[in-house]
Amino acid sequence: MTDELMNSEYNNVGELFGIGELEKATRNMSPVKKAMFIRKIAGQVHGSRRSRAEMEKFFKQVPKHVRGELLKGGVRLADYTIYSTKIITSKTIKMFEPQDDKEVGVRNISNAKLPKNMVFLVSGIFLLTGTNPEADNREGLKAIDFKSVRGIPAICNGEFSLKANRKQIIPENQSIRRFATDNDHTIPLGYYKLDNPRLIRDEELIEFTVELGTQFNIPQDQYLYVGLDGTGTTP
Repeated sequence: MTDELMNSEYNNVGELFGIGELEKATRNMSPVKKAMFIRKIAGQVHGSRRSRAEMEKFFKQVPKHVRGELLKGGVRLADYTIYSTKIITSKTIKMFEPQDDKEVGVRNISNAKLPKNMVFLVSGIFLLTGTNPEADNREGLKAIDFKSVRGIPAICNGEFSLKANRKQIIPENQSIRRFATDNDHTIPLGYYKLDNPRLIRDEELIEFTVELGTQFNIPQDQYLYVGLDGTGTTP
């Protein structure tokens, strides 16, 4: 346990291991070794950036079985984007659904859930739109040139929400105009950075819903792309 603590790649390691485990690990140490250990742990509280730093603040909320895999090295933290594309056929578009299958260029999770032992911190969201270049060819939806929602007012004036395990991450009635970032060249196109990142645990149902007030002037075969961006655990 002591070696795992000393050699951990993570900051905020106290939250990851738990205060009780830290106390047990240092109980029989000599004063000199304990001082070295405390100095090492204290020196870990800097260095991480962006969504990784945000993820480390959530270690206490990570399920115990996933924390155990992080400690053993069975999983590690990695940059990750969960994405899905859906055609607009009504005023309500559910971007992740239980019947969904993973498919390259369409979505990268199945059943609207993270796989076992994966925990994901949503740090930001992409929302873009585009038209299938060949409406009669399903392969065309994998070659859509997704662009800003600003180009289609009926989409841009709509609303969105995000839930995990039926709990609100982003409440309903949020304006899609948050994603109209065309004139802000400091961030990627269609990106909304969350000021309040939230954790999604493995096996929790993910629900990202777009609500439109109208389908007026939305072209046929118009698709939406959503990308939940952040840090997740991976083998």
